[in-house]
Amino acid sequence: MTPRAAASRPAAGTVVSVNVAATKGVRKQPRPEIRLVVDHGVEGDGHGGPWHRQVSLLARESIETMRAKGLDVGPGDFAENVTTEGLTVAELPIGTRLRLGGCLVELTQIGKVCHDHCAIYRAAGDCVMPREGVFARVLRGGPLRAGDPVAVVSSGSDLREER
Repeated sequence: MTPRAAASRPAAGTVVSVNVAATKGVRKQPRPEIRLVVDHGVEGDGHGGPWHRQVSLLARESIETMRAKGLDVGPGDFAENVTTEGLTVAELPIGTRLRLGGCLVELTQIGKVCHDHCAIYRAAGDCVMPREGVFARVLRGGPLRAGDPVAVVSSGSDLREER
């Protein structure tokens, strides 16, 4: 493959885990499948609703950063709905549209303010979610499971309606 062909390939990764918690402020539990709902987020998740942070994503590579600091953490422990691998989601610009399996989401926020340090921060003196977690709104819903592909459909500077 030529360098030009490699550069034109869309950024891609894989869903490693899908996670849900009925209430806010707790670690999310991995599930075999979740359902994304347009203008709501993850069905049955405490963070769902008509706002800009309907779905949260975190790269497995970010979790590995915390494991390297000696923490026993894994998918869902940072309260993310979708754990990805192979795509550095925190480096994508706001407005980027991602295909998650058959679903479509648009990134609305990178990182978040951590008002009350979580248990992970207290144990390690650091937490990746405020810097590397990303949030999205659901444009096209449907089922999502571990193993589904993740692909950049359009960047924040190249927004077009994906049909």
